Amino acid sequence: MLIVENLSHAVGVGDTRVEILKGIDLEIKPGESIAIVGASGSGKSTLLGLLAGLDTPSQGRVRHKSLVVSELSEDERAQWRGLNVGFIFQSFQLLPSLTAVDNVCLPLQLAGAARVRERALAQLERVGLSHRVSHYPKQLSGGEQQRVAIARAFVAEPEILFADEPTGNLDETTGATVSELLFELTQQQGKTLVLVTHDEDLAERCQRVVAMHNGGVVERLR
Repeated sequence: MLIVENLSHAVGVGDTRVEILKGIDLEIKPGESIAIVGASGSGKSTLLGLLAGLDTPSQGRVRHKSLVVSELSEDERAQWRGLNVGFIFQSFQLLPSLTAVDNVCLPLQLAGAARVRERALAQLERVGLSHRVSHYPKQLSGGEQQRVAIARAFVAEPEILFADEPTGNLDETTGATVSELLFELTQQQGKTLVLVTHDEDLAERCQRVVAMHNGGVVERLR
């Protein structure tokens, strides 16, 4: 599904140059769930951003099937993400001026899909929010906002889901509920899941756990 070859990333030049990632090799298989763990500053979120085509590396390649994503232009990467990728963020990233259903409609509208509202409503029902479709983000709890975000990530049926600390802003009980929902949908639909987390329980639910330190993969825990 995703192959990372000798991936490095640095910012700045000369004396201000900082290496964030150093020579990472990684293979993520179709339908696999993988957790990327490590201390703050270890490079987890930078790696996730490169895997998702949000940025390009200083060196190395990210491949999706036969396509070298890291060599595409910004517009081409955006098009690739729209067709293949869903995102779930710690801070939810819902548009405050849109209702729950309109937030979920957005990826479908951008893709020019058919039956947009019907599909969005069906996805909100799957995450248990059919009674909250007309509510705005500020009218929803943190757990409800994250469930809307999960519905938005799944609605366009992407091959790959990227999640950056998906339970980080939630209390323990709500986080466990959201985690259960995330893995249930991922397994039901056979998606590939790549998540960054500090939550050991969440990481343990993945098929594979990769630990990072100082910009490198130091251990494949599973």
